Amino acid sequence: MAGGLLRIYLGAAPGVGKTYAMLGEAHRRLKRGCDVVVGFCETHGRELTAGQLEGLETVPRRLVDYRGTSFTEMDLAAILERRPRLVVVDELAHTNIPGVRHEKRWQDVEELLAAGIDVLSTVNVQHLESLNDVVEHITGVPQRETVPDEVVRRADQIELVDMAPEALRKRMSHGNIYPPERIDAALSNYFRVGNLTALRELALLWVADRVDEVLNRYRTDHDIRRVWEARERVVVALTGGPEGETLIRRAARIASRSAGGEVHAVHVLRSDGLTGASPAKLSRQRELVESLGGSFHTVVGDDIPVALLDFARGTNATQLVIGTSRRSRVARAFDEGIGATVIADSGDIDVHMVTHGHSGGILRRRLPKLTGGLNWRRRTAAMVVAAVGLPALTMVLLALGTNVTPASALLLFLLAVVGVALVGGLYPALLAAIAGGLIVNWFFVPPVGSFTIGERNNVVALLVYIAVAIAVATVVDRSARRATQAARGRAETAMLASLSRSVLAGNRGVPSLLEQIREAFALTSVTMLERDRDEREHWQVAGFAGPSPCHKTADADEDIPITDDLRLLLRGRALAAADRRVLVSFAEQAAVALQRARLAKQAAEADKLAEGNKMRTALLAAVSHDLRTPLASIKAAIAGLRAEDIELDEADTKELLITIDDSADQLTDLVANLLDMSRLHTGSVTATCQPVGYDEVISRALRGIDQHDLGRIQVDIPGIQRPVFADPGLLERVVANVVSNAVRHAPTGLVTVTASAHLDRVELRVIDRGPGIRADDRERVFAPFQRLGDRDTTTGVGLGLAVARGFTEAMGGTLTPEDTPGGGVTMVIALPAVRAEAAQASSR
Repeated sequence: MAGGLLRIYLGAAPGVGKTYAMLGEAHRRLKRGCDVVVGFCETHGRELTAGQLEGLETVPRRLVDYRGTSFTEMDLAAILERRPRLVVVDELAHTNIPGVRHEKRWQDVEELLAAGIDVLSTVNVQHLESLNDVVEHITGVPQRETVPDEVVRRADQIELVDMAPEALRKRMSHGNIYPPERIDAALSNYFRVGNLTALRELALLWVADRVDEVLNRYRTDHDIRRVWEARERVVVALTGGPEGETLIRRAARIASRSAGGEVHAVHVLRSDGLTGASPAKLSRQRELVESLGGSFHTVVGDDIPVALLDFARGTNATQLVIGTSRRSRVARAFDEGIGATVIADSGDIDVHMVTHGHSGGILRRRLPKLTGGLNWRRRTAAMVVAAVGLPALTMVLLALGTNVTPASALLLFLLAVVGVALVGGLYPALLAAIAGGLIVNWFFVPPVGSFTIGERNNVVALLVYIAVAIAVATVVDRSARRATQAARGRAETAMLASLSRSVLAGNRGVPSLLEQIREAFALTSVTMLERDRDEREHWQVAGFAGPSPCHKTADADEDIPITDDLRLLLRGRALAAADRRVLVSFAEQAAVALQRARLAKQAAEADKLAEGNKMRTALLAAVSHDLRTPLASIKAAIAGLRAEDIELDEADTKELLITIDDSADQLTDLVANLLDMSRLHTGSVTATCQPVGYDEVISRALRGIDQHDLGRIQVDIPGIQRPVFADPGLLERVVANVVSNAVRHAPTGLVTVTASAHLDRVELRVIDRGPGIRADDRERVFAPFQRLGDRDTTTGVGLGLAVARGFTEAMGGTLTPEDTPGGGVTMVIALPAVRAEAAQASSR
């Protein structure tokens, strides 16, 4: 009998909608005539999920007694006896209570599949065995229930239920995942944006790996040889030469530019076993590849280009990295080499020819060392001066005839050599001196017309001429070098002085300084690593500039130690010794900036703690009395009702019940304001704005007003009033708090609520005719635990207006006080108005 099919809904975190999507699929299958039952489903009290269970047959759970307590588990035996075509089994990673058939629920599922029953199930990424420790490191929350990755990978279908972190947090704040008392703690801990983003990336990468396995299997089964660019795979060809590490790091940087990029290093070994590769270098390169997360392969083949391309196509590679030839230009003139052949036959694979310090032959690598302190333009000009000036001088001297002696000719040619040295430095002057000596010997030293010197004095003069020319040219070249070094020193000094001023002034942070280093030294990226204080062998990124940071020294081209706990990793090029000296100063300044930022952060945290302590002190001072008063009233009223020695008539009983009800309302308002203030301070208030009419909001907001005070409230909202763009729930709380505050501060007289539109905003005015607020106290009334001018200190802790302003600002509005003409205060709630066309569309 064929086994059943398994479909798993994978999510990054609780609340993304896995169970809801699974039950939706069960309904679709039921409508198509499939026999569907629910074996186990956990709704966690979520109404929308519970609603999805309606219309689905549910197998009753099995009751299990364990250590004196009863638990419910999925009844596997009942499902097997029922033998449906499809069964819904929630929470695949669940651990069963001891006493049932299997320890884990995924083992129950495997038995159902073996019986030929299809299964729909769910699992979160934090329950995957391979990612369990990673998730704990990210969230700080250990997960004790896990499921082996292989069990999930064997599923016939895996569907990722994805949701953006901001959307999930909004769903959480609306109470769609956890009950209200758990929302603030969840948003501040597990459901932080950073945690959710990391978990989402883990889920996407895990599913991508699984999709990649399916793709490779499909390509193999259908014998597809063409490259499908589903993911970046970079193959780097290694010969065992000194350029290998450069190629590996370049390949790793190319792969890191795309999510999930892979690096495969390959070394082609000839079939005869003969190779010029160094085993020690190949071993080091293998370690480097593996440390960067890649893999190392050795293939056998006599035709190296064919072997490389066959390997690349076999791994579905998208890019191939090879180094430029180490042979000289002369050798390449007779044979184009491996690189040209690979490029010609690569087809769909992009080929990167990477230059390195060992390309072009020995002569080419050493020629740059023969340069002096002057640039190539001046050397070229000096060669032109020598090529033109020496023949011209020779023609002038020949025109003078016998009046020119060898000594005078040597002096004039020495003057010309000095001129060439002043223009181009040592090497052009050296060539000019040799050329001048040969000219003088041929044309002016007897016997003329040959390189033979007849007199000993002329030999001495010619040698002195060459020695003086070389000495003068050397002095000029060294002067040019010193001038270049002095200019460089001045630039470095100015750069470091500017850097020091910026650091001391506190104007530059670590990322800005690292970006300055990257730009000043023409680097690809600069990363500052800091040693982990708890795990000393681990390093973490303290700051970086560039496309992506280096997480370990193997990723970088240069490693600059700053202190025992700080180091600077550079990527892009190798630095000269002079650059490294300046860079150390930069790095030390960056370390100072890092320490300054840490101290500033600690100071800010200390200020925040002090503010929190101040808030807690105020809370205790304000709440201590306000909590005791209604509780005492409730306690006294209940004691009166329960007293057996007191006979109460109906009126007395009713009065005591009213006292309990009023005191409970006071407690409810107090706790609600405290919770709202807590949400505002943690930044977890999220407004879901939509077109809202003030008339409907005000009617709901006034329900909580005492009936005695309700008669003093006059609502004057024009019939044709533009709606505002706001969150209905938050706006109702704002209006209720402001109106309650007005009623409390104006114990007599009317409280008027009216609205009017002004340009793109609608203003709601709550007008009272109480004692008013002094101009100096207008902002203080919005501070928590302030009760300026309250006549009754038993009705609140001074949070109503603070919460109202916080909610108003969360909706993009303002709450400001104004003087009421004739005395009193007018609170103005201004919110964005909905455009006319949008209001008409929403009313249809």
